[in-house]
Amino acid sequence: MKQHKRRSPAYIILLLILAGEAVFILPFVLQRIFRPTFLDVFNINNEDIGYCFSVYGLVAFFSYLFGGPLADRFKPKNLMAAALILTALGGLYYATYPEYTYLKVLYGYWGFTTIFLFWAAMIKATRIWGGKEKQGIAFGFLDGGRGLVAALFGSLGVFVFSFFIETDISEATLIERQHAFKYVILISSGLVALIGVSVYFFLGSLQSDEETEKNTITISDVKNVLKYKTVWLLMLIILCAYTGYKATDIFTLYTKNVMNYDDIASAKVGTSLLYLRPIIGVTIGFLADRTKASLWLIIGFILAILSSLIFASGIINDGDTILFFINIIAIAIGVYSCRVLYFATLEEANIPLTLTGTTVGLVSIIGYTPDIFSGPMFGILLDNENKILGLQNAFMVLALFSCVGLIASYIFYRHTKQATP
Repeated sequence: MKQHKRRSPAYIILLLILAGEAVFILPFVLQRIFRPTFLDVFNINNEDIGYCFSVYGLVAFFSYLFGGPLADRFKPKNLMAAALILTALGGLYYATYPEYTYLKVLYGYWGFTTIFLFWAAMIKATRIWGGKEKQGIAFGFLDGGRGLVAALFGSLGVFVFSFFIETDISEATLIERQHAFKYVILISSGLVALIGVSVYFFLGSLQSDEETEKNTITISDVKNVLKYKTVWLLMLIILCAYTGYKATDIFTLYTKNVMNYDDIASAKVGTSLLYLRPIIGVTIGFLADRTKASLWLIIGFILAILSSLIFASGIINDGDTILFFINIIAIAIGVYSCRVLYFATLEEANIPLTLTGTTVGLVSIIGYTPDIFSGPMFGILLDNENKILGLQNAFMVLALFSCVGLIASYIFYRHTKQATP
C-alpha cells in the first residue's frame, strides 16, 4: 500500500513568511519606505547609506559561506529565532541615532544576524515545506507573504510617524521628525523580537527534518554542488535580480524628486508597492509550478528592462501620474517576479535536498554581492546635483543588469529543458 508523506501544516509557512521579512525590517524596509526622512534624521546622504549597506554586504559575504553549511546541521527554528531576537536588540541601539561610524558598525552586526544565522535556514525550511511539486507556490507564498508583512510594517510605520508629528509634515522640524521616527524604530524592534519568540516556540520540526540534516558538511559536498552548471548560472541570476530589488529603494526618491510628493505621500507610495508582492508572488508561483520557474524569470527580466528604460528616458514628469503608476507597477512586477523565483529553481536544477543549505550559501556569496556594491553605486548616482538625471542614470544601470539576468535565465532554461528526460 502506497504511503503518503505528511505535509507540513499551513501555519509553518505563515511563520516562515513573518520571520522572513521581519528580520530585514530594521536594516532595509524602514529606510526604503522612509528614505527621504531616514537621510534627514541620520544626517547622511545616499552615498553614506550606500556604504552602510556595503559593510552589511561584506559581513554577509562571509556569513553566506559559513551560514549555509550551518543550516544543513541545525534545525531552522533555533537559528531563525536567535537571528530575529539579536536583530531586534540592534534596533534599540538604532533608535539612539548613532553617529555615522557606529551606524556602519550596526549594519555589519545585522549582516551577521540576518545572514549567518537566518538566511539559508529560511530557504531550506521553505524548500522542505514545498516538497517536490510545489516549489513555485512555496517560494511564491514566501516572497509574496514577505511583501505583505513589509507592507503592513510600512503602513504601521507611516501611522506611527504621522501620529507623533503634531504639525503639518511640511512644517515639522528635524527634532520632531527624529522623535516620531524613533517610535517607528522601537515599535518595529519589539514586533521583530516577538516574532522571534513565536518562531522558537511554534515553528517546531519541519517534515523530513530528520532526512535533511547532515552531521558534517565536507569539502567534497561543496565540490559536488559546484559541479552543477545551473549553480553558476543561478549565482548570476540572483546577482542581477537582487540588484533590481535593491533599486526599489529609489522609488520613494523618484516620487519626491520627480513627481513632487511630500515625505508621507512618498512613503505611502513605497508601502503601496509592497502590497503588490503577495499578489505577484502567489500568481507567479502558481504559474511556475505549471511550467518552469526559469521561464518566468525570463519574463520578469524582460518587464524590468522595458520599464527601467522608460524611467531612464525621462519621458515621465509630475504631470504624467497615470503613466508613472503604470510603469512603476510594471517594474515592480518584473523585479518581484525574479525575486520570487530564483530559489524555486533549486528543484528544477535537481540540487539534492540534503545540500540545500550549502547550495544556498554558495550561490548567495556571488548572488548577494549587490549588498556590497549597489548601495555606493546607486548612492553616487543619486547624489548628482541634478537629482532627476541621477535617477535616470540609476534606472539605466538597472536595465543593464536586467539584460545580463535575462541572458543567464535563458541559458538556465535551455539547460534544464535539455536535461529533463
